[in-house]
Amino acid sequence: MSGRSRRLHRSRLLLGALVLVLGLAGTTALAFGADGAEQHPRVVLVTNNCSEHNFLCPPFEAALRRTGVSGKIISPDDREDPVATLSLLATQGYDLIVVDLFWSDILAQVAPRFPKTHFAIIDEALGLVRGRPKNVQAVVLRTNETSYLAGWLAGEMEKRRPGRDIVGVVGGISFQAVDDFIVGFRAGVLRASPHALVLVDYSGDFTDPSKCEAIARRQIARGARVVFNVAGACGQGTLRAAKRAGVWGIGVDTDESGLGPHILTSVVKRYDGVMRTLLEQVRDGHIPGGVTTALTLGDHGATLGRISPKVPASLRAALDALARQIIMGAIRVPGVAPL
Repeated sequence: MSGRSRRLHRSRLLLGALVLVLGLAGTTALAFGADGAEQHPRVVLVTNNCSEHNFLCPPFEAALRRTGVSGKIISPDDREDPVATLSLLATQGYDLIVVDLFWSDILAQVAPRFPKTHFAIIDEALGLVRGRPKNVQAVVLRTNETSYLAGWLAGEMEKRRPGRDIVGVVGGISFQAVDDFIVGFRAGVLRASPHALVLVDYSGDFTDPSKCEAIARRQIARGARVVFNVAGACGQGTLRAAKRAGVWGIGVDTDESGLGPHILTSVVKRYDGVMRTLLEQVRDGHIPGGVTTALTLGDHGATLGRISPKVPASLRAALDALARQIIMGAIRVPGVAPL
């Protein structure tokens, strides 16, 4: 196992509450179709934990209802052998087995052994799945473009106060799904304010808000008047620090405007569209493999959440124009997600 694989595997075991995969370990959801009758599931989602904070399970359940495809969710216990678990599922006749990014190394071992079984992995490009199995479809939500918009807005709001323009970013652990946010956000800030200082720090954690709050407080003490949460549940501490200091906070993954008027906006990952697309493929009998589907700003893979009403109308109009330029290809936003 490579160093990267070991790091992600350790993260998977230690960060069971990571926002992408939070929930109730060791539970399995019953399979239902659109009419509510119990059916043999055609699709299974394999992900660690399905709690109220999970970003995969609710969209999956909604897509089942919308498409009429039957499916279920399995959350294996960490004590189980993941290779054996995925191998067993591969023998049970599912039309599609969907996994989250922390199953990448396991998928690389299992998928080639079951070439007639269709798999999909979310938030991990196929190029990062060893061997690029031909029966695996990867779906990546490109957050860099939407983060660019959030960064531009942060930079523009900073320009409206005296002193040097300084914004902060508090990430969890540095890997592709996190860094794609940060690279795009930094580029957006610098487009708005070329001499701005962008402070980037990592908590090494996705679950403990106190760690992110401490980092955000240090960034605010250095002059940051906007702080961006890219650390899931840990990042709730980032947004709490922003509220207490009277500065702007930017949410991540879901629309976090409900936390208060200090939320400037959020970078929202649209898993609802991902799940609907995958289940429609199953329903229609056309399931691709050996490809990465990258959902960009134009595909609504990620969108901005509610924008604070304190943002002037002129900035909102300029933000919309900027988004159109990105979608048309007039602006190329940097990112780190390989295909």
